[in-house]
Amino acid sequence: MKKIFLLLLLCGSLSAQIPPKPYGPIPSARQLQWHATELYGLIHFTPTTFENKEWGFGDADPAVFNPTDFDAEQIVKAAQEGGLRGIILVAKHHDGFALWPTKTTEYNISKSPFRNGKGDLVREVEQAARKYGLKFGIYCSPWDRNNAAYGTPAYLAIYQEQLRELYTNYGPLFMSWHDGANGGDGYYGGAREKRSIDNTTYYQWDSTWTNLTRKLQPDANIFSDIGWDVRWVGNEKGIAAETHWSTFTPKAPEGVNKAVPGQANYPDSPVGMRNGEFWIPAECDVPLRKGWFFHPDEKPKSPDELFSLYLKSVGRGAALDLGLAPDTRGRLSDEDVAALKTLGNRLEKTYAKNLARDAYIRAINVRGYNSIYGTKNLVDNNPESYWTTDDDFKESNLAVEFSQPRTFDLISIREHVKFGQRVEAFAIDTWENEAWKEIHKGTSIGARRLIHFDIPVTASKIRIRFTKTPVNVVLSELGVYKITD
Repeated sequence: MKKIFLLLLLCGSLSAQIPPKPYGPIPSARQLQWHATELYGLIHFTPTTFENKEWGFGDADPAVFNPTDFDAEQIVKAAQEGGLRGIILVAKHHDGFALWPTKTTEYNISKSPFRNGKGDLVREVEQAARKYGLKFGIYCSPWDRNNAAYGTPAYLAIYQEQLRELYTNYGPLFMSWHDGANGGDGYYGGAREKRSIDNTTYYQWDSTWTNLTRKLQPDANIFSDIGWDVRWVGNEKGIAAETHWSTFTPKAPEGVNKAVPGQANYPDSPVGMRNGEFWIPAECDVPLRKGWFFHPDEKPKSPDELFSLYLKSVGRGAALDLGLAPDTRGRLSDEDVAALKTLGNRLEKTYAKNLARDAYIRAINVRGYNSIYGTKNLVDNNPESYWTTDDDFKESNLAVEFSQPRTFDLISIREHVKFGQRVEAFAIDTWENEAWKEIHKGTSIGARRLIHFDIPVTASKIRIRFTKTPVNVVLSELGVYKITD
């Protein structure tokens, strides 16, 4: 009997340590790293900058690309001080001008006066990013308005070789960024005509990404309109929908067998799909200024505007990709630097003190009554630890009890998305006059949900109720903050 009793105790202990089962699609290791990045930048700087245009035609003389004071470290440092954790460089835009000394085309930086024809701007930005601790990524446009071969089968080999050079010569990338650039008017080696392509077949994205990106840069997240790893949110406003799912099923338009970049189901992109087939979270891209390239008559968005975009992108479980536009000197303007720094200061000071860390956090249930799933995991700054409940607790709650009333205006909640996106509805209460009062109702959480209160709230206790989930909740973080400038 004693042996049986000990065996039962052992079985109970082991079952209490069994983690919950994942729900639906879950992110890959590279997608988890992308989620951790949250906020990054996209640099546009080509001859188009010196033409004061948004899109170059492909006919600019390489001699116009001659920044008087290019400083990759100034750009990257400003991004870092703005709270950005990654930089994507547009190594080639639609104008076809390559910012590295490529062997694939004469239309490249070695034909410009930059560094006396010996420059490699991709290398300089890559090295600056790594120096300041930012992840590095690449965008090489598939459309090339300069190349005479564009629109013919011969161009695909040129484009793929450009990707190969970028993938093999500049270290590990956190993103390989692509869009649905589908042809049109261009210089095309002097032809000066309009060229159309079938964007469902011409770029052969499946083989390009499978045979090049995945093999040469296995940790790089592939961004495109439909997403292999990361999807476009469907607008260039920097905003995800209030209810936002990281699960998604790319749909092909009528008459097309398979969804491809430029043929995505954009109306579904801002929200995503609750029961999507794949984990494909959204990137929200928006320029710091009005345009993606520098224009002297434009101003950067204010720090308040940037913070609002942060709340409506990162704060909804997506990521914010902020367009950075160096001027003709090859630097970010003082106004851009100041706007970024103010945003970065606000984020740093706000997140410096999590009020929940000094509070008592009481849960309605802890899985198997085992401390490895306890509420202490919500405030330990460890993304791998989590609080969860027994499987039958599909409606659960947490109470945060302060030693004295605290004033806050921002609450951060993260699901442990290794187990999928589980929460469909939640509510937040405060303790007032010896009773709970509801102050917020929400839907999705996902990788992160930021709840911002326009008027600061003062309370001695907060309760978070998870009111609709198909399975038990798994949370990795809970933060309570006072926004500080």
